[in-house]
Amino acid sequence: MNLLKIKKSFLIILCLSLFLPTVLCACGKTETGNGTINVGIAQDLEDSLDPHKAVAAGSREVLFNIFEGLLKPDPKGDLIPAVAESYQVSEDGLTYTFKLRKNVRFHNGRIVTAEDVKFSLDKISGKLGDEPMLPVYALMQDVSIADEETVVVTLSEKDVDFPAYLAMVNAAIVPNDNPNMDSDPIGTGPFRFESRSIQDQIVMSRFDEYWGTKAYLSKVVFKIVPEMDTAVMNLRGGSLDMYAHMTTDQISQLSGDFQVLEGTMNLVQALYLNNARKPFDDERVRQALCYAVDRKAVLDLTSEGKGTIIGSSMFPAFSKYYMPELSKYYTQDIEKAKDLLQEAGYPNGFSMSITVPSNYQPHINAAQVLVEQLKDIGVTAKIELVEWNTWLSETYAGRNFESTVIGVDASYLTARALLERFYSKADNNFTNFSDPEYDALYEKVITLTDDEEKTACYKEMETILTEKAANVYIQDMAEFVALRNTFEGYQFYPLYVMDMSKVKPKN
Repeated sequence: MNLLKIKKSFLIILCLSLFLPTVLCACGKTETGNGTINVGIAQDLEDSLDPHKAVAAGSREVLFNIFEGLLKPDPKGDLIPAVAESYQVSEDGLTYTFKLRKNVRFHNGRIVTAEDVKFSLDKISGKLGDEPMLPVYALMQDVSIADEETVVVTLSEKDVDFPAYLAMVNAAIVPNDNPNMDSDPIGTGPFRFESRSIQDQIVMSRFDEYWGTKAYLSKVVFKIVPEMDTAVMNLRGGSLDMYAHMTTDQISQLSGDFQVLEGTMNLVQALYLNNARKPFDDERVRQALCYAVDRKAVLDLTSEGKGTIIGSSMFPAFSKYYMPELSKYYTQDIEKAKDLLQEAGYPNGFSMSITVPSNYQPHINAAQVLVEQLKDIGVTAKIELVEWNTWLSETYAGRNFESTVIGVDASYLTARALLERFYSKADNNFTNFSDPEYDALYEKVITLTDDEEKTACYKEMETILTEKAANVYIQDMAEFVALRNTFEGYQFYPLYVMDMSKVKPKN
């Protein structure tokens, strides 16, 4: 592969973007005084604003500011009390008794009651008609009210990860008397929903009756800016104050008016393969793709080498489970890749498509490098750009794709969040990976209580994903957030969330 040629193509694209007419920029400069911040996001939220229906990571990162569960994560990744003041677990691990925090108010001013908590938990567990958002919620066999400040949850089987699931946006506590949750979301978080204009913006304002530390900003306006070049121009023009998930090329175009914060995305970026589609149903083909890819070159060409190369569906933030040795399992070996294709019956290679959401430039950049690298083993890959909603409905939910470059997040603070999606019976197994040994380990691990044994089991599962080449794993991407110098306080989480409650205007 000619790396210089690829680098030149990226430079040409960058230069062209610098000379795009400014008429593409969003209309007019927006005032940002009085504690208002304008934040660009790459995609609109899903049609429904009901947190119990939120599938996309981009939706959850925004709704995190509006909703809370009985528990919530802090910036260190620890679980802390939220709507619940405390909880106790029975000796057999089946009964959780939650003591509710007094005088927690919904955004409509009403105090949260035990009935609201029961309603919310019954809703996500499927007892009110809808399917459980996640299989673990179906474990809630019974939710009962002991008194006005105590709710008791009885599980059908033990699951030590259960508290982490209750800290997800998907387990938010909502009013039992709001029939319009899809369009009028009411939660208990530090910000309340104010308005929404489809494909334009979402506005939320500080909730002054919040039970905890109140937000510093009076208003946050999330503006939908799917084109990254337009986002850069809007930052420079003043209509945006903040944008996350940027590339190194984009941040290099910003002036000294911005601080660039660097963290990690805590995502598993990979070339995800539809294991049910030919030729990816053949393990040798998948392994050949792994041997064809030079992941260091992907990082060098797309993010100046920043990011962490990974070899399975786990990222470094989960240090207890992360296996750095798996990142070296496949090193680029073109001849070995060709031999594997020969064995699989593809001596001359094949053609394939890579579906990529058009609003995520880091994934587009990675796909462009992969296209060039795969040519070296006779594989002709074509990038198909689709809108985000199309990716969600067709690629993710419909599983109608050959391969896709995307980043998968953990959603909640357990290794299980990353690994359960490869269980053959999982609803979110969009790659259709199926392996009897993996399934057996998954069914075992969810019953284990010994932490050491559980950790070892998860590592076995990660190893299978690597050895079987479930996907072509690339990296945990570096996270770059551009924040105007008039603001401060933004904090990274070991989850894909955007906590605006800690951001404040500089004095």
